[in-house]
Amino acid sequence: MLWIRLLTWFKGGYVGQDSGGNKYYRQKGSASLKERRWVVYKGIPEASKVPPEWHGWLHHTCEQPLCSESLKRWPWEKNHLPNLTGTPYAYFPTEQNDKARNYKAWTPSKGKK
Repeated sequence: MLWIRLLTWFKGGYVGQDSGGNKYYRQKGSASLKERRWVVYKGIPEASKVPPEWHGWLHHTCEQPLCSESLKRWPWEKNHLPNLTGTPYAYFPTEQNDKARNYKAWTPSKGKK
């Protein structure tokens, strides 16, 4: 991780920060066709911590990162969560919330038309 810090220190231009505290950088003075963009994660480096507003910018889908204020959110949309697998907040099926165990296949009745 030392090389990321050195790259950020010498060649990185700060672009912004998301709501989770991750900081985004681009290569200063890049004359190439595709500039280099990267993220310095707050805490454990996990790619699923990047919200959709910044994902498009990192992958060169859009030229400017989308502001959280300008991004239209639907009332049914939940806030972004990173992958919770392997944490105490991970989903574990139980008898109460596992509806697949009570599934009965449909069979067409014979003789009715």
